[in-house]
Amino acid sequence: MSVTEGSTSVNVEDPAPAGPFDVIVLGAGSGGYATALRSAELGLSVALVEADRIGGTCLNRGCVPTKALLQAAHVADEIREANRLGVDASLNGVDPAALHAFKRSVVDRMHKGLTGLIGQRGITVVPGHGDLVSPSEVRVGQATLAARRAVVLAMGARPRPFAAAAGAAGRVLDSNRALELERVPASIAVLGGGVIGVEFASLWRSLGAEVTLVEALPHLLSHEDVSCSKQVERQFKKRGIRVKLGAAVEDVVETAQDVTLRLAGQPPVTAEYLLVAVGRDANLEGAGLARAGVATAGGLVRTDAVSRTTAPGVWAVGDITAGPQLAHRAFGQGIAVAERIAGREVPPSDLAGVPRIAYCDPEVASVGLTEQQALERFGPDGYRAVEQSLMGNARSLIQGAQGIVKVIRRTDGPIVGVHIVGRGAGELIAEPQAWVAWEAMPEEVAELIHAHPTQGEALGEACLSLAGKPLHQP
Repeated sequence: MSVTEGSTSVNVEDPAPAGPFDVIVLGAGSGGYATALRSAELGLSVALVEADRIGGTCLNRGCVPTKALLQAAHVADEIREANRLGVDASLNGVDPAALHAFKRSVVDRMHKGLTGLIGQRGITVVPGHGDLVSPSEVRVGQATLAARRAVVLAMGARPRPFAAAAGAAGRVLDSNRALELERVPASIAVLGGGVIGVEFASLWRSLGAEVTLVEALPHLLSHEDVSCSKQVERQFKKRGIRVKLGAAVEDVVETAQDVTLRLAGQPPVTAEYLLVAVGRDANLEGAGLARAGVATAGGLVRTDAVSRTTAPGVWAVGDITAGPQLAHRAFGQGIAVAERIAGREVPPSDLAGVPRIAYCDPEVASVGLTEQQALERFGPDGYRAVEQSLMGNARSLIQGAQGIVKVIRRTDGPIVGVHIVGRGAGELIAEPQAWVAWEAMPEEVAELIHAHPTQGEALGEACLSLAGKPLHQP
């Protein structure tokens, strides 16, 4: 098998080394292809090794296809609510085949654009599984690729299995299989109240399924501010999603017709399908990490603050490293690593400045510290928090949206955290991300005039309150 980019050809069945390349990247997901693109832009020769489709989980089985389905779910909800606005409309049903065709069209268009860009940058794509022979050599099939400057590990992650739900009847799904269901189930249970769990629960409910969401911890989205978690829980219940919190699973019983979760101290849950969304595991197996001197800890590659591993010249980015498993974090890591390999000085990233979004209904978006983290770090007198309801926001009222904006500052100091629940929260978080990154004072933000009527003006209102001059709050 061979791949040709420009004048470069790699035959992975040929035992003779190919290259050498300045940089070899293992994995063409978000972190991997970002590393490759930026490295090539900086004049480095790059080999990009990938056993699956370019784009990785995010483009092919994660961020992009799920958001396509969530957009369809949003349209279904809009039709149901049309009469509230005086529009006579009715939802006649959902066509799963057309739904999947729309999803695939989005994925395929993005994939085509990405592969074209990779080709334009002169990056050599090597199909197959990469295995480290040494810190500067990678075996792919029978070929050995040599790296002059660096090897970058970006193998991504996969859905974590749940041992108690290992039946063979096909009723237990991971997120990959859930994306390919050929029909909307009559009922489904979702195990796990993190981002993946709440997004699937939300979209299936909008498409007409009866949904039960089971979470072992006290709240959904446990990494978010508890105010946000409680908002989601309340609104999910209003939408008819059954939410079971603090629910430990004792057993899973699967039959040809359904699957039942037996819970400790709570009634069992029976549904047509069960989605297991209890996290993701890094793809470290078969990569030759120990042979090359790359240390791991807790199922992840050990790195320092600038993404270097314990092996000289080997870097790691994305979901195989400690930190939030977010595509945009991986993009940022990949760009920074490419620049460091090229000899540029790039400071370490502050993970607190990475925005987090759950695209359920209502959406949740945040950046910086939660109130609990602010309390632990600064003490009860070291911070102030203001929570602004969207109930009094004109644009939210028009849209029929509910939610909150919460802004946290150091006492007499900068903004350290912003949390938003409501329609379009993910689009609103970019402005607060800049506040947190640039250590903006609420008094400075209060001087900005936010457009009216917009949901964004609720952010300005919260800062007015923190600055001691609330306008629409008592």
